[in-house]
Amino acid sequence: MSCPFPGMDPYIERPEIWPDFHDSLIACIRGALQPLLRPRYAALTQDRLYVVESDRPIYPDLSVVRTSSSLPRAATGTAVLEVDGPAVFELWREEIRQPLLHIIEPAAGNRIVTAIEVLSPDNKTAGAGRVSYLAKREEFWAGGTNLVEIDLLRGGEPTVRLSAEKLASLHPWHYLVSVTRRWPSRQEVYAVPLPKRLPRVGIPLAEDDRDVPLDLQAAFTRCWDEGPYPELLRYDRAPPGRLTPEETNWCEQTLQAAGLRKPAGS
Repeated sequence: MSCPFPGMDPYIERPEIWPDFHDSLIACIRGALQPLLRPRYAALTQDRLYVVESDRPIYPDLSVVRTSSSLPRAATGTAVLEVDGPAVFELWREEIRQPLLHIIEPAAGNRIVTAIEVLSPDNKTAGAGRVSYLAKREEFWAGGTNLVEIDLLRGGEPTVRLSAEKLASLHPWHYLVSVTRRWPSRQEVYAVPLPKRLPRVGIPLAEDDRDVPLDLQAAFTRCWDEGPYPELLRYDRAPPGRLTPEETNWCEQTLQAAGLRKPAGS
């Protein structure tokens, strides 16, 4: 079974499926790029780690504080004190791992030339994940590293370095791929509507080398075909996230054409 959609499959955005797809897509992108990078460069999977702190409320009964003496109250004349019950929270720290790709130059001491990020939901929502992501992005910028951001999630706040007005001028789009080049300093944005194939992206390298092409649709297709998604995806309901009535109708028609959904009333 092949993917029924011509571009991104919106059903993969389900939270229980996305983490596996995210990591698998990065591996497929590396597989597509590695033959094109030899012999000067190498693509390595790296981890970006950040810590999430959270708490769980515990509501205890009243606590009792005793004096050091074990003698009965009548013998010591010391009262047993009852204190007010505080709100108690159990604290825990969780280390979150998010893989990304580094294109490095081994002959230059493994210098990072380009980083490739596939965005996760927590990179696009307020919290520790977005803070960590944006901080790492600034490190790449300060270090002269090119950055490719692949956003295949319709929800959340985009991370592209564009004003709201410039971003609105790209509509209609559902997915974004942005390439931030350090030399010359500029950002290239691929805006992709839901019914269109994912783009072929020029991946920048060192200033004196030509780009290498990444066919993102081919990498997605390989990831989808080799993964468990035909067994996991359920096309008997609407895809997650918000869609207009026209977009929902397009999904219905696409699934009907693939034999995965019966026409209404049949």
